[in-house]
Amino acid sequence: MSPDPAGEPPDLSTTLGPLRLLNPVMTAAGTSGHGAELDAYLELARLGAVVVKSLAAFAWPGNPAPRLAGVAGGMLNSVGLQGPGVSAWREEELPRLARAGATVVASIWGRTVEEFAAAAEQLAGADPCLVAVEVNVSCPNLKDGTRMFAHSASATADALAASAGCGLPRFAKLAPNVPNLAEVAGGAIAGGAAGLVLVNTLPAMAIDLASRRPLLGAVGGGLSGPALHPVAVRAVWECHLAFPGVPIVGVGGVSGGEEAVELVLAGASAVQVGTASFLDPAAPQRVLAELEGWCARNGVAKLAELVGAAHG
Repeated sequence: MSPDPAGEPPDLSTTLGPLRLLNPVMTAAGTSGHGAELDAYLELARLGAVVVKSLAAFAWPGNPAPRLAGVAGGMLNSVGLQGPGVSAWREEELPRLARAGATVVASIWGRTVEEFAAAAEQLAGADPCLVAVEVNVSCPNLKDGTRMFAHSASATADALAASAGCGLPRFAKLAPNVPNLAEVAGGAIAGGAAGLVLVNTLPAMAIDLASRRPLLGAVGGGLSGPALHPVAVRAVWECHLAFPGVPIVGVGGVSGGEEAVELVLAGASAVQVGTASFLDPAAPQRVLAELEGWCARNGVAKLAELVGAAHG
């Protein structure tokens, strides 16, 4: 299908299960703050959604500094899920996002199934601008990273099921470093996930040659940025192939419109922009403009034409 000869712009609206979004470009959890921090650089209301930094049912201090380090191909972070807790966030930050006209997705985490349940329940009945919950079962930046929920299909299913108390659609954010990603994704779906977010950062580390010590205060952290992009494309491809009817949000190394298109072709119905925002806080809006331009130049009238098109 070709764009309207009258010059109508491409229709970038997208569907994620029960959600209908203005366009597929979202921020990525952990990269745009807990509230409307990026509103000074772009129009939050123009994005498909703003995904806030992961929250627990309680305040959490995070990891020791230094927490960020630039590396070849991207960035390492070990912020460690620092946050004020869901209740404080609802009172202090969510109203600011509502005033900015943002469509909001809250990200939650927990160390136990009970903590996921508590965080989710604290979101119930929130402002209508909160449309979904991203269940972060895959952050590698806690000290006991070996107990990551996303390394087990059954644990992932339990965390998703426990999060039902939010009363909102839930999307499971999964890890890239598992040998059985489709199996874990199946666990998330069995637990009630409305869709998948692929992928979180890769566990990694770097050493400062001058001090001969790790660059990060917590020693290791998560690798994000351009180096993660091909990993994300493969994950989206595999899960779309295994679950063609399940909506997927692709995240990893999206710094321009072309990376967004690649993830959509692999099977994503939406994308998140994360690390690129550290260099350019307006990156999500720029990615949206570049995506629209790419569709217009390539005769794509509707984003839906591209979703999973690489599978033939």
